[in-house]
Amino acid sequence: MNILLLGVGLQGKATLYDLAHSPDVQRIIAADANEAGLQAAVEWVGSDKVTAVPLDAHDQTQLANLMAQADAVIDLLPVPFHDAVTKTAVEQGVHYVHASYATPRQRALSEQAKAKGVAILPEFGLDPGIDLILAQKLLGELDEIHEFDSYGAGFPEAAAANNPLKYKISWTFEGVLRAYQREALVVENGRPRIIGDRDIFAPENIHMIEIDGLGAFESYPNGNVVGFLGTMGIVETVRKAGRYSARWPGHAAFWKAMVDLGFLETKPVTVDGVPVNPRHFMRDLLTPQLQYAPDERDVTFIRLDATGLKDGRSRRIVYEMVDYRDLETGLLSMQRTVGFTASIGAQMLLRGDIPARGLLSPITDVPADLALAELARRGIKITRKSETKD
Repeated sequence: MNILLLGVGLQGKATLYDLAHSPDVQRIIAADANEAGLQAAVEWVGSDKVTAVPLDAHDQTQLANLMAQADAVIDLLPVPFHDAVTKTAVEQGVHYVHASYATPRQRALSEQAKAKGVAILPEFGLDPGIDLILAQKLLGELDEIHEFDSYGAGFPEAAAANNPLKYKISWTFEGVLRAYQREALVVENGRPRIIGDRDIFAPENIHMIEIDGLGAFESYPNGNVVGFLGTMGIVETVRKAGRYSARWPGHAAFWKAMVDLGFLETKPVTVDGVPVNPRHFMRDLLTPQLQYAPDERDVTFIRLDATGLKDGRSRRIVYEMVDYRDLETGLLSMQRTVGFTASIGAQMLLRGDIPARGLLSPITDVPADLALAELARRGIKITRKSETKD
């Protein structure tokens, strides 16, 4: 296997580590615009499989030349690059994997990719990714689903939650702030309900959950559950559903105030004669203050909680993942669960474990048990609970 890795930032560093330690991978081309960061990551991995290449992701000729040397490309560049990289991968006949949501342009490329024998595998990280694999498991275990709640989150464990926000950065903080002011779509009484972009942290939209070994957490709506239900094919049967994230208590009230005060807006305000983007101000002010120390651990959390019918009886099934930073390698859990998963996707495609071509979904096209076994081999384990009701 020859694999091209585009982007060796937080999550890409973990992908590089996993590829380098996988016996099926012969060569890795690691490409990034940040030459110093790229070289540091390559030296840290310490594998002669890896070739480092400075990258201009706007240069389609360079991308095509790099892909000509690979069997698959893992794209962990910022989202605005994904469409162009996907198009080049299809043209070059190279399988494509990334950890973000599928775009309309990628959907439009599906038939062309299928004709060229190419798989486009988006949504193969943590959330989306591991959650979608578990959704496939639920579909196989319930004949009909009536209630469906999906949780995906990353936060510091209690000992590391030592700042006023009880939060530290394990993902692009710009992306986190963007998600803190966007609308959500849930299902209540069988009907979709839109939660406005200023209201996801409103008290009426927050509920508490318990995470074993950690305690009580606030949960807030995060994204569009209806699209998720559509891919699963259960829109008609579900009466209640939502996608949620989780934070230590107090987080929601703080960010509700910040949203209401305009700190997450992007329209510049003038400060001492200088235009300032409020969200960028928040990002740049807080980023240095919200970093993990080398001995601190983050937690990633996935829970899928579904109730429905099996053989005519009501059954509830809960799949859950609680994963912690690996202090031996230093890789954050968020890095592992996103980066390792993307690596697994590329390797499964090249081994033939995923035979489908065109635009794929982890819900319908990835063998769930094989994917979960690969995660377990890397120390990322899933628990399952089930109860049958009379």
